[in-house]
Order: sequence, then C-alpha cells, then structure tokens
Amino acid sequence: MKTKTIAPAPVSSGNQNSRPTQLKRVLGIPFLVLFGLTYMAPVTVFTTYGVVTGVTNGHLPAAYIVGLVTMLFTAFSYAHMSRAVPRAGSAYAYTQQAFGGTVGFATGWTLMLDYLFIPMINFLLIGIYLNTQFPVVPAWVFSLVALVLVLGLNIIGIKFIGRLSATVVASSVLMIGAFVALVLNQILITDAPSLLAPFSFGADGLGPIFSGAAILSLSFLGFDAISTLSEDAKNPGKSIPAAIVLTTLAGGLIFIVVGWAGAMIRPDHTTFTDPDAAGVELMAGVGGVALTAIFVAVYVVGAFGSAMASQASVTRILYSMGRDGLLPRRMGMLNRRFSTPVYATLVVSAVSLTYLLVSLEMAASVVSFGALVAFSMVNLSVIKTFFVDAKARGVRAVLLYLLMPLVGFALTIWLWTSLSGTSIVVGLVWFAAGMIFLAVRTNGFRTTPPKLSFDD
Repeated sequence: MKTKTIAPAPVSSGNQNSRPTQLKRVLGIPFLVLFGLTYMAPVTVFTTYGVVTGVTNGHLPAAYIVGLVTMLFTAFSYAHMSRAVPRAGSAYAYTQQAFGGTVGFATGWTLMLDYLFIPMINFLLIGIYLNTQFPVVPAWVFSLVALVLVLGLNIIGIKFIGRLSATVVASSVLMIGAFVALVLNQILITDAPSLLAPFSFGADGLGPIFSGAAILSLSFLGFDAISTLSEDAKNPGKSIPAAIVLTTLAGGLIFIVVGWAGAMIRPDHTTFTDPDAAGVELMAGVGGVALTAIFVAVYVVGAFGSAMASQASVTRILYSMGRDGLLPRRMGMLNRRFSTPVYATLVVSAVSLTYLLVSLEMAASVVSFGALVAFSMVNLSVIKTFFVDAKARGVRAVLLYLLMPLVGFALTIWLWTSLSGTSIVVGLVWFAAGMIFLAVRTNGFRTTPPKLSFDD
C-alpha cells in the first residue's frame, strides 16, 4: 500500500512571525559539562554507597571502574551521533535518523519514561532529606515547594540553569573535597588499611563487582542529558561530543575517589547501621554533626539542580517531538519572552506531581528501563549510520563504528539482567501505550511518521 508522510505540526498558532521557532545557541563546553555533572549530581554517590558496597563486599571503587569503562563505550556512541545529528532530541533524533520515524518515536517515548521519573525522584529526595532536619514539616511539602520553584526557573530559561549549575557543581565538589581531605588526614594519623585494597576484586571474584557495576552504571546518565541540548549549544558538532566524553570521565573519577575514601574510613562495610544512610554515617565519622548538616544541605542543593537539569532535558525532547508532529503541536511552541518550551515544561511538572502517590523505591525501580533502551539504540544507530549507510571502512572505521558500538550494545543488554520484574512490566506498559498512541496518530501505521529535518 502506498504511504504518505504526515506533515509536521506548525510550531505555533496565530501570527507565526511573533513567536520564536528555534532555541538560542548560547552554551559552550564548560556549561555543557556543568550541566551533565549537575544532572549526575555527584553527591548522589552517597545514596547507593551502602547498598553497592554490600553487593561488592567492600569493593565499590572496583565496581565504579568497571561501570566507567562500560559507559565510555556508549558515551563515544553518543558523541559520534551528536556530530551526525546536531539537533535536540537525544536518542530520539539519533534513532529516527538511523532507523526512521517509527523506531525513533518508540525510542524517544521509552526514553521519556526515564526522564519523567528522574525529576520526581529528586523531588522525593529533597523532601526526605529536608524532613530529617525539619521533622515538623511533612516531606511532601518540601517536595511541592521544590517542584514549583523548578517549574518557574525552567520557564525563565536555560541560561539561569547554567548559573545554578556552577553553584551546584562547586558546592558538590567542595563537599566531596572536604570529605576526601578529612579522610586523608585520618589516614595519616591512624593505621589505615591497604590503599589499593578497594580496587581489587576480592576473594569472591568478578561476580559481585559486575553486579555492583550494573547498579552503578546508571549514575552516568548525565552524558545522555547533554545530547538533548544540541540546539542550545555553540558549534554542537564539536562541543557536544567533547562534553559527553569529558562529563563521563569527570563523573566517573569523582565516584571512584569518593568510593575509595569511604572504603578507607570504613573498611568493614558490615558495620553500617543503615546501608541506605551510609553517606550520613560516613560524614558523621569524619566530621561529626556539623559536617553531616552541611552534607544534607549540599545533597538537597544537588538534588534541586538535578531536578532542574533533568526537567530541562525531557521538556526539550517533548519540544522536539511536538515540533515534528508526533505529539500535540503545543508541545512544539516556545514562550515569546524566554524562548523556552513552556507547555512541555508544564506537562513534565504535572507528571512529577505523582510523587504524592509513588514511593521512592517504586520510582527508582523503573528509571533504568528507558535509559537502557536509549543506550542500546544509540549504539545500534552508530553502526547503521556510519558503517551500514555511509559505508565507512578501514581499520579506524571498523573500530569506531562497528566494534566499539557492538561492545557498548552488548554491555547495555547485559545490564538488563539487573532490572527488577516491576521495572520491566512498567516499562513494557509504557512502551505499549506509546505504540497505541502512534498507531492512532498514523492511522494504524498506514502513514509514515514525520522524519526530522536537519536544516536548523
């Protein structure tokens, strides 16, 4: 049957000349790296510290090294695709360019599950942590205030996020630096365990290390968020790829150093009273009540910055999909004053309100589904775009465009083994809902979804 292409929805209604239709290209490499690190929220290394230290039997740094190496393969795939497709949309744009509109939509839709839940998780964390310091105020109140603030600031514009990003990363680095310095001081004045012991695989071999790495790999999600800002970046063909790799390396090194310092100060991981609050116990062990209070404050600031960054990312995915006619056209509209996707931002905030009904455990259990789909599809997109379509050949091309993405794809598929049954069910339900929506939108898949154009 002959197909026809659905024309992309208009960007706005009314006077087309009165509303901006392109995002401002104002972001350089320093901001992009700050954005990625803010999204990763370096202090969240303490959130999973106790749990993963238990899984690895005290060898958390070794697991982070494995996780960093694993994520670098996928980070390079994102870097390759960001050069080929310098446009907002992340894995959605990359997969759509490589495999067509239907696969691109499926990938973008699944990725939204990830991005939609991350702001919610941050709002939950803000409420939980502030409630520990101010128990009179219910946690949900703190979460609601944070949600409203993030909504307003993201409507004001991405440049403001840049200024907050610098503050968030600086405070996180200072907090981590203070912790590491205090640990080093304690090592000098006391009998310390072997400095290299945390980097070994231990008596149990590779099994626990790889199990821990599977959990930790999603901590590197910041480099994925960077790729959604291609339409905001100066010279995206160079700045986005560089920032992706730099953010992955910087975040990985921070995680490794903190994991090592924690192992030095508390070599016996079985002594944690509450593994979920291991970060608080570590801070109390080296700095007492004062450092613990500062730690909670920095953690909340980091969660706030991560909420802003993650919400900004998903709104730009919605903006891109709305602009191309795959979502209602209002999603592709920009605010006249701030040139930001205000309708998409409102939708994300509305979804985040479900924190009132969803537990932190439930929200966290489904985040990995969308991320792993995106990682897998971007690795395959590199092979399709460069090796199959462009027919890149030679030793260098085979290495960069075939072998490395194949390894990245295999590793991301392997990570699926760590997913819980609940996250798989929720992810598949979300995916099915997206396919039903697309079937209706394309008249039962008889018409072709619009494909992104790259003439920005």
